[in-house]
Amino acid sequence: MSRTNTFSSYGSVAKGFHWLTALLIFSAFPLGYFANGLAHEIESPGFDGSQAVIERATLLFSMHKTIGVAVFFTALLRILWALSQPKPGLLHPGRKAEALAAEMVHWLLYGSLVAVPLTGWIHHAATTGFAPIWWPFGQSLPLVPKSEQVAGFFGSLHWLLVWTLAVALALHIAGALKHHVIDRDATLRRMLPGSGSLPKPPAQAHSLLPVLAALAVWGGVLGGGAALGMLGGKSAVETGTAAPVVAIDPVETAAGSWAVQSGKLGISVTQMGSAVNGTFGEWAAAINFEEPAAPGPAGDVEVAIAIPSLELGSVAGQAMGADYFDSASFPTALFKAEIVKLEEGYQAVGTLTIKGQTVPATLPFDLELNGDTARMTGGLTLNRLDFGIGKSLPDESSLAFAVDVAVELEAKRTD
Repeated sequence: MSRTNTFSSYGSVAKGFHWLTALLIFSAFPLGYFANGLAHEIESPGFDGSQAVIERATLLFSMHKTIGVAVFFTALLRILWALSQPKPGLLHPGRKAEALAAEMVHWLLYGSLVAVPLTGWIHHAATTGFAPIWWPFGQSLPLVPKSEQVAGFFGSLHWLLVWTLAVALALHIAGALKHHVIDRDATLRRMLPGSGSLPKPPAQAHSLLPVLAALAVWGGVLGGGAALGMLGGKSAVETGTAAPVVAIDPVETAAGSWAVQSGKLGISVTQMGSAVNGTFGEWAAAINFEEPAAPGPAGDVEVAIAIPSLELGSVAGQAMGADYFDSASFPTALFKAEIVKLEEGYQAVGTLTIKGQTVPATLPFDLELNGDTARMTGGLTLNRLDFGIGKSLPDESSLAFAVDVAVELEAKRTD
């Protein structure tokens, strides 16, 4: 059998690409379906934190994503090969409507086989969470920022295009079976191994109409999705993950009190061997500070943090569950400490209360003073079990004990 196509048949390379793509697609679909089902279970309020369920979801998602990347590169190679080869002609070009439908579906399939895995890949690269792609080239993509909005948009787009691919695939299979069972012609046999002698198609000309029809279908899908509000890349507020502004009763302030102008409060955890980074969107601090002439007491600080404002990529919903932060019962964390100047640097020594558990905590930090402006950076490492977070995961095989906290802020002295 020839490796190259002819006007009558497909070559062995085209057939190999066709059936490899089919194998990958029919593997990716059920993996994605069952992984999504487990994700909904994990994100539900009643999830009990089962490590087995989390590990199963991680495995299925990693398999789905890895196969999706394989589909993307296989589709690109298949398209490049097709462009270098003659296209076998239709056996019934005189059936105008059927020929238009067949050609349009082929264009839908080719485009979807690139667009579906690419949008899923961009969604993966734009968010943070578990279930890495199994390959050695990292999890990011050039020009794709870590952004909940970008992830939300491409996640929605991926979902729409998956259904477009599914419909196009169903029409393609139905057409092949119709030719084989009803017409009893050689259309399907041309793609089977060892197809033997095949009839020569009649002379025919191709037009741009099927391409335009496929573009119209994609336009309708995207336009319909946008009209239904499915392509907005919803923000944290729109998806209900944001919390209201935190109001705290500040410690007594006098000369030496400072107001935070800007800052970032972030955490990093390790889940299934991958780092997951997040930030709290809502927190407030009351700071009293006077630079002492020598090492010693320098003031005090009180910080309240809105737990539901945590943005933690694809695992934010899971983190709010009863076995983790239990944000419904414990919506606020509180850090109260005395500020001490050291021989080198500073530290805030006090307590941190999360989920009703109060634990001693010391935050080392660096401080840059410039008149009435102060810039502070610091961090500490906590043990999640000290706060009863993830009690159903008593070892680190799924979720590491250590939680790294990073703080940076700019403050100005108040009158």
